[in-house]
Amino acid sequence: MSSIMNTLNIGYSALNAAQVGVNTTGHNIANAEVDGYTRQRVVTSAQTPLELSPGNVGNGVEIVEIKRVFDNFVFDRYNSISADKEYSDYEERTLGELTTYFPEIDGVGVKSDLAEFYNMWQTFADNPTNDAIKMAVAKQTETLSSHIVQMTDQVSNLQQQVNEDLVVAVTEVNSLAEELSKLNTSIELAESGSAYTANDLRDKRNLIEVSLSKLIGADVHSGVINSDIRVDSLSNKTSGNYSLNVGGFNIVDGNSFHPLKVDNKESEKGFYSISYERQDGKLLPMENVIQNGKIGAMLELRGSTIETTSGEPIDGVIQNTVSELNAFSKGLIESVNNLYAEAPKTTMSSNVVNIGESDSLVNSSLNIKEGSFDLVVYNLDGEIAASRTINIDSATVMRGEKGSNSIEGQISVSGDDNENYNANDDIDDFFKDGFNFSRSADGSLRLELSIEASAESKGFSFSIQDVLKDKSFSSGTNFAGALGMSRLFDGDSATNIKLSNSLATQPTQLSAGKTSVDGDNSLALSMMQHQFESFDIHVGDKKTYSTTAYGMFDIIATGVGTASNSATTNNETISTQYNAIELEFFSTSKVSVDEEMTNLIKYQSSYSAAAKIITTIDQMMQTLLGIKQ
Repeated sequence: MSSIMNTLNIGYSALNAAQVGVNTTGHNIANAEVDGYTRQRVVTSAQTPLELSPGNVGNGVEIVEIKRVFDNFVFDRYNSISADKEYSDYEERTLGELTTYFPEIDGVGVKSDLAEFYNMWQTFADNPTNDAIKMAVAKQTETLSSHIVQMTDQVSNLQQQVNEDLVVAVTEVNSLAEELSKLNTSIELAESGSAYTANDLRDKRNLIEVSLSKLIGADVHSGVINSDIRVDSLSNKTSGNYSLNVGGFNIVDGNSFHPLKVDNKESEKGFYSISYERQDGKLLPMENVIQNGKIGAMLELRGSTIETTSGEPIDGVIQNTVSELNAFSKGLIESVNNLYAEAPKTTMSSNVVNIGESDSLVNSSLNIKEGSFDLVVYNLDGEIAASRTINIDSATVMRGEKGSNSIEGQISVSGDDNENYNANDDIDDFFKDGFNFSRSADGSLRLELSIEASAESKGFSFSIQDVLKDKSFSSGTNFAGALGMSRLFDGDSATNIKLSNSLATQPTQLSAGKTSVDGDNSLALSMMQHQFESFDIHVGDKKTYSTTAYGMFDIIATGVGTASNSATTNNETISTQYNAIELEFFSTSKVSVDEEMTNLIKYQSSYSAAAKIITTIDQMMQTLLGIKQ
């Protein structure tokens, strides 16, 4: 039969169950505001009854387990949307900053400077001999150039900031992943040999998983999912092998940790690459497989593929903006300089070039097209003294024998350019020793054209004028512009565009005409027309835009604005989804203080009732002792 001591044990088990309930509830309340904490519940069950006649007699309550209320399915959705949210937040914030570098909507910025640049040429055309206006044109050219460089520096600095953020983020990923592998060891030890769950350790692990998902879009695989309706209708937990991977690369495998490597040794511009180190030490590039989380956004913005030659990314929103600014500036430099070569000079010297003497000009890296240009010599009165058409096709090279298909050969060949049977007043006579295409002492290669000293002393000068196929400025060869033979702008990109050194020191030497005659404003008028002309602007090897200088800048500014607006819209959508899923996750697992207070009252009442059992047994024992006396 059941003894009175057994009845006392029933009371004790009830007291213990109520006390553990109070402890667990207190633990929940204490951690209510702790990030990542999941509320816990006490799972109880009736102890095995005593088998007596006439039937089983209850034996009290036992605590089966203390389990957390956690739904892996909701958590996985929360994990995934957290990666999207972090990606979207970083993208919106960075592109928002990028748009501030393009203040065109407020009537200031590069486009406004460009309009003023053309306006100054109009003023110059009205007053072609006024030195003050020449200085004003030079000053406006400097202003335009400096603002382009400043804008490009801002965009490049933003790209470098993202590049440095990338290192910080990868370092944090490695730190969290290492901590995660150690937690897996602790969880394995805590749960080995028992049916109990290491609730608080699992909470810490889940918190790290969310952090890694936000940073790099990591995916977790941890065996099978087991439901436990005794805790909650949505509660379940995972068991089995654990791994955390990014794009198929296991960063954490159980209690093993595989760090990511960041290195910028292969990029002369300092751009970092990310790689995964295999067990054999081989590094596998990861930039193209990381597409989620904060790091995914960084790579999308900065560019994920680094070109080995230039050391720069070949993709990415910010890199595309830099490339387009460089293309805009190069197109502006070459097209303006191609026009400015029509101003007469006694000597023209090109930029440093990277072509050989026998390399095809059209097929080289220079933007020279098939067609022809005129080499024109003027006398002191601005009259044409000689003119020769130089033809360029796919086989034309720079140097060659007289009469060959080369620039030198066509200039040096004897001819009767003026059709007057005079052998001493043709182009070859004016440039007897005036073609020089050779390396200087520092190893740089330039083309230099110089009129004969005797002709120069008599006031002769020359210009290079493109022969336009259809009257549009872009239908010529761009020979002078591509080489930079006579320059208003120095430089070849948005990082180094500036007023030419010669005009910066002597701005009054600026030319308004295509001849040296006072009052000639034909060149200034052509510069005015330049703003309405379309040119082929090449953005690397990927795109070519046929548009005006205004149009190209509008393409850049519109692209940045569109990307920013799209990021903002996408962020609003993802934020709405994130808030809904976060609310669902919190409603399942987050501590509700009101609910816990209710549970506290419940366990307090249970404890009081259990105590009543003990006092009743005590009275019963006193009665028994009284009978004995």
